Amino acid sequence: MKVYLDTVGCRLNQSEIESFARAFRAAGHTLVDDPAQADLVVVNTCAVTQKAAADSRKVVRRAARAGARAIAVTGCWATLEPDAARRLPNVRWVVPNLEKDHLVARVLGLPQETFDLEPIEREPLPGLRLRTRAFIKVQDGCDNRCTFCVTTIARGPSRSRPIEAVVKDVQAALRGGAQEIVLTGVHLGAWGKDLDPPRHLQDLVATLLRRLPIPRLRLSSLEPWDLHEDFFALWEDPRLCRHLHLPLQSGSASVLRRMARKTTPEAFARLVEIARRLIPDVAITTDVIVGFPGETEAEFEESLAFVREMDFAGGHVFTYSERPGTAAARMPHPVPHRVRKERNARMRAVLAESAARYRRRFLGRTLTVLWEAAATLGPGGWTLTGLTDNYLRVRATAPQNLWNRLTPVTLVAEGPDGVLEGHLAPGAPSRTEAPAVLEAAAESPA
Repeated sequence: MKVYLDTVGCRLNQSEIESFARAFRAAGHTLVDDPAQADLVVVNTCAVTQKAAADSRKVVRRAARAGARAIAVTGCWATLEPDAARRLPNVRWVVPNLEKDHLVARVLGLPQETFDLEPIEREPLPGLRLRTRAFIKVQDGCDNRCTFCVTTIARGPSRSRPIEAVVKDVQAALRGGAQEIVLTGVHLGAWGKDLDPPRHLQDLVATLLRRLPIPRLRLSSLEPWDLHEDFFALWEDPRLCRHLHLPLQSGSASVLRRMARKTTPEAFARLVEIARRLIPDVAITTDVIVGFPGETEAEFEESLAFVREMDFAGGHVFTYSERPGTAAARMPHPVPHRVRKERNARMRAVLAESAARYRRRFLGRTLTVLWEAAATLGPGGWTLTGLTDNYLRVRATAPQNLWNRLTPVTLVAEGPDGVLEGHLAPGAPSRTEAPAVLEAAAESPA
């Protein structure tokens, strides 16, 4: 059977469809890069905003129009609105988040024990979901009660995966040639708190770096209140990417209180100062919500000034979106949509300025780039795009296709799209694959 996988939303969703891919391949099925070629389509949906929910529905309808006769829908939107998901064309299965680990067994009509084996080596997904980086889910759910967040409702309480399960998934990714491992979760910093005995994310990261020959290890979004100064000692290992995504959500203390965020602007600023002091050249990116219920012009200006002061390396700005079932959706004094849109544009402009300043600091320097996107061949050679460890996107031309290789590159200019132009360092070696002999490492104690 030919299977097409698609997803809307976060890196955790990307990690989950990569897990689906391994399971379908283990059962003998083939992944394709076009829903028109597929016998089965699986869509992992998102509900973090109204737009994400709408995009999820569009992806399902698009697959049906392409000719997919059997569609399985899972993820946050499908969990929150299962009846609406079932009404979409050609949807045969709606699998809620708490059951998605068994999705492949369910749609294939096989016992789950069929898949409870050593994971087969990872292969990048075909088509638009092609990624050289391997996204590894280590945690799911969230115990926080941020008043704007519907993900807590859709994903349930925080749950950590055991270290050995994570090690096996990373080994499978390395056997498949992955050069970068990205640890993901709904509340990544909560990993280990529910284990017996309790552990900290620091323990997981240290174990992976000690036991496995990972070329690069990256952490996805981390809540600022989960981190302490000792955590940053991990970056003594140069394989850990110098990139911290720390969601701020607002630079106004009063708005943060209404959001039920467990931080203050002062505490956030202290954390950023420590991180920058202990991790040279670290890229700190963030998320900001504008137009939260009751946000006054003064509160927005306070938030804008704080974001400007933090001088982030980049970030995402979200226009507040009412999500049914959240506390914020019931709050008084909603901000007019026109005002929300205007504030979004102003906040994005501030983040764009600071991101450009951060990129320009590295002009003239040589950094290692993982060539991730599929290369294109032109008259001047192969055009490559990829990422540095501190999350700078780089473009260069090479006489050969260096996809999935780590190569030193000298950064020489900034393109109009914000991508840095680079020249391959002359005579520089490149790493082509991770070591395949990993079984002995699995026997080492955590």
